[in-house]
Amino acid sequence: MPSNSSRPAPGRAQPINALPFGTGLGRRVWRDAAIGLGNLAALASRAAGRGTGTSIRGQVITKLYPPAFDELIAGRRIAAVSGTNGKTTTTHLLTAALRAVKGDQNVVTNADGANLREGIASAISQNMSAPLAVLETDEQVVPELITQGHPEVLIMLNFSRDQLDRHHEIKSLGKKWRDALIATGTAGPVAVANIHDPLVTWSAEAAHRAVWVDMGVGWTQDAALCPNCGSVLIYQIDDWHCPGCPLRMHQPDFTVRGDDISTPQGQHWTLHLQVPGRFNRGNATCAFAAAIIMGVDPQIALDAMAGVRAPAGRFAVGTFGETRARLLLAKNPAGWAESILIMDSDPVILAIDSAIADGADVSWLWDVDFEQLAGKHVVCTGPRAQDLAVRLSYAEVEHSIVPDLSEALHGDYPGQVDVLATYTAFLNLCRMGGVTW
Repeated sequence: MPSNSSRPAPGRAQPINALPFGTGLGRRVWRDAAIGLGNLAALASRAAGRGTGTSIRGQVITKLYPPAFDELIAGRRIAAVSGTNGKTTTTHLLTAALRAVKGDQNVVTNADGANLREGIASAISQNMSAPLAVLETDEQVVPELITQGHPEVLIMLNFSRDQLDRHHEIKSLGKKWRDALIATGTAGPVAVANIHDPLVTWSAEAAHRAVWVDMGVGWTQDAALCPNCGSVLIYQIDDWHCPGCPLRMHQPDFTVRGDDISTPQGQHWTLHLQVPGRFNRGNATCAFAAAIIMGVDPQIALDAMAGVRAPAGRFAVGTFGETRARLLLAKNPAGWAESILIMDSDPVILAIDSAIADGADVSWLWDVDFEQLAGKHVVCTGPRAQDLAVRLSYAEVEHSIVPDLSEALHGDYPGQVDVLATYTAFLNLCRMGGVTW
């Protein structure tokens, strides 16, 4: 009886010679057929109003042709972007910079944020001749992309609690990244890493080269203990270090303050972004550093990034009857804490859902400083509006509850209203408000 060790691990691509279609021409024909059927599934999804069809295309392709992910990422220059927050916007910014030099057809990207293996395969299948790929990558997929795709650059933004029912322990993610960087050595990517995040720092130190970025913002509530030795980290103004081992904040190669990017050598550049918030200035600085590493002239990169307006619907303005609403997306405490700072309207609308894509556990609401909304009126909407209302009551923030999204958006709002939503609610609002990408 054969041992279990000879069987492929669940969810992994089988060896080519174990597949029913052999090698060479037969394999290419099978792959092309899988892509064709995936395209039909995507078309049906769009026709049914179920979304862009990107995910279902990738699911069909990888189900019918399991080696699709490994084959499609091979043989091209890759820039990968990952982290809990900011992946999609940073991917759009870096893509704009590279396309300004290489041309649209020569740079493929998963622009709508489908960042699992299926989404990446889906995106590349639509432009297999592109020599460059800018890939937003789910944190769980990063190790495999490092070892199989050998990206030139990996932007490492941050680690924080997100979808608590799926990512149980962020340190385990950081360790997997670190292990993959150690395993690939000089064949691995240049890490463009956030100096304010201790787990990112610990992981990025394993890269053969790290470019350190002071993003101008740091979330510390998920980084109390040293990921290297377990000691309690010591935080000071714009600095942190471990008292039990050498891990500490690095000196930055790029620093952003306001719209100014600087280096220790005295170089300065100015950002002209259309996406708001200090967190996006930090994202842009990481994209800028990665673009330079990949050979883009700094001023060309800045000019290209200035044209990015509403990446995958973020910060777009939707129309809901007589209401115009700016749509913001945040999925966890770190994202909400930063997004609240840029909400200008009064009232504001907060939409909470707990579908699979959001994470069923909404206990993170208690880690968000909703007290910052004091003085504004908040409209709570979405399936978990009552949970949010309880949190706002403790924060002593004036609020009302309108569970139905459509009803909440068709209120009497002067001018333009800001709406901050979790992922599923955000997608629903984009459809309702006519926001496409």
